[in-house]
Amino acid sequence: MKKKAISYLVIALVTVLVLYFSLRHHFNEIIDTLINVNKIWIILAFLIMILCWLLKTIPIHLFCKEYKKNFKYKDSLILVLRTQFANAVTPFATGGQPYQVYFLKTKGIGIATSTGIILQNFIVYQLALVFLGIVALISNLIFKFLPNNGLLIKLTALGFIINLLVICFSFLLAFARRFSKWLIRHSISILSKLHIIKNKEEQTKKWLSNISNFHDSSITLMKNWKLFIGTIFINLLYLCLLYSIPVFVLIATGKYNNFPSVNLFTTIMVSAYVMLIGSFVPIPGGTGGLEGAYKEFFGTILDGYNGTITNSTMIVWRSITYFFGLIVGGIAFNISEKKVKE
Repeated sequence: MKKKAISYLVIALVTVLVLYFSLRHHFNEIIDTLINVNKIWIILAFLIMILCWLLKTIPIHLFCKEYKKNFKYKDSLILVLRTQFANAVTPFATGGQPYQVYFLKTKGIGIATSTGIILQNFIVYQLALVFLGIVALISNLIFKFLPNNGLLIKLTALGFIINLLVICFSFLLAFARRFSKWLIRHSISILSKLHIIKNKEEQTKKWLSNISNFHDSSITLMKNWKLFIGTIFINLLYLCLLYSIPVFVLIATGKYNNFPSVNLFTTIMVSAYVMLIGSFVPIPGGTGGLEGAYKEFFGTILDGYNGTITNSTMIVWRSITYFFGLIVGGIAFNISEKKVKE
């Protein structure tokens, strides 16, 4: 509870700072724009966000059904919504995967298998994310919808490289048995010396057994190429829908026709840049980083970093893509359900 309270406090403080720096210029114009947005388009943007959650549920549900044929879509959806909350309140979104393993364990899927499922789901998501990032980088080289800013290029390249390294490390964990066993032995040895764990030999034997089962699960999943390719495609569709939300928010302001260079395609591409940079900020929910990246990139094609439309759309976009999920995920955590006895 103490850690959660600290996370909530950090989110609140950074959000207040973001709002302050967003509203301090053109305060009256921004508030007027927010008050007068077209409610129909805003509702549509919220519905797209809900559709994103439904799509995001499909890959992990398909992976789960490989091991438990009667696994319910409803349970997968609850898992995705709760993960949304867990990721939103932890630095670097580190709280989601451990909770997913715990949740699947309560549904009768063993720890080694559930870890394999979560890692495979993470890999296909990262592959979709990097692929869309590559498309965005190439598209900008061709159409030049973003300026040639040296700092932004370096930050984007850094985000791209980090994502590639994350994928490589995930593949090593999933398929390189020697590497995984070496990592387990050395990690347990270090933790034992720090007196964090006891019974070094027993823990090493236990985790090596789990790793062996985990690798078997990963190999089984990877043999199903139709499932692997299909889940990447679903994640691409999910990301495209998620990245399209700013254009609907812009239409809601009534200023869409003022920016002829902005369309669905450029919005998705620019959003890919935002995610490549902003998601690596070590604050729960990427708070501050994502807003800054949004203002930096969308400000170049709208009305500037501190412009009325840039800040207005950023506030609504963040409310839909982050705070809405935080609230719905929190509600999902309070849904009572019967745990499966192992």
